[in-house]
Amino acid sequence: MSTAAQITWSPLAGSLALEIAGSASRPAYIAIAGAQGSGKTTLARLLNDELRRLGMRAVVCSLDDFYLERARRVVLSQTVHPLLITRGVPGTHDVDLCRRVLDRVTRVPTSMPQFDKGLDDRLDPSRWPLAGPVDVVIIEGWCLGARAQSAADLVAPVNELERDEDRDGRWRCLVNDALALHYQALFARFDKLVFLQVPGIDAVRRWRAEQETELPRNQRMTAAQLQRFIAHYERLTTWMIEDVPSRADLTVVLDDAHRIERLVTKPAL
Repeated sequence: MSTAAQITWSPLAGSLALEIAGSASRPAYIAIAGAQGSGKTTLARLLNDELRRLGMRAVVCSLDDFYLERARRVVLSQTVHPLLITRGVPGTHDVDLCRRVLDRVTRVPTSMPQFDKGLDDRLDPSRWPLAGPVDVVIIEGWCLGARAQSAADLVAPVNELERDEDRDGRWRCLVNDALALHYQALFARFDKLVFLQVPGIDAVRRWRAEQETELPRNQRMTAAQLQRFIAHYERLTTWMIEDVPSRADLTVVLDDAHRIERLVTKPAL
């Protein structure tokens, strides 16, 4: 974690930790959502550190660690739609496993799933670390808190990937249906949703490219591969920028230079 990142996110993490520590809700489930490269992982780790300083038991997990195993995605790509081979969109996570783990880790020591992005597969359960029981679960993930779009919004493709590889719209409808049918019960469990609002998809492309340079050379995607990868998430990322701020408990508005422009708190009912 860079010094600059700590300076940017530390005050926010500190204030969030104090708010959570003062809450009567136990256990507490805190979700941090935002597009690729927005800073979710950094904020989650700093929040975890601050909570521990306050004497609270906390654990950080990522929605990414609940991706379906590659073998299961291969089957989906062969029997449902070829684009489901690519991890990340709703429909490519084991939501039931996520819900079970989030519930269990607040009560007893629990094995926490781990996904290796270099292998594009989940690690064997024998390699999952133990955590818990905890007072606070922090989960970060790009699509946490997202809602399904209307059928009318799914008609027009948003990029070349949808235009050329999802001509009939079947993939985007499958993703939308999965979000509506399987993810909302998980999202309803969150006590607090923090949304990192990016300026737009162009910023996501730049920030995600910066993240790629931190990987070992043999695991990095080419510029063309990265462009195609991000295209899988463009529709939902753009929709979340429009829809989530009105519902998130806290929206962290980021500017084009990746700085915190302002914080927007949801008005009390």
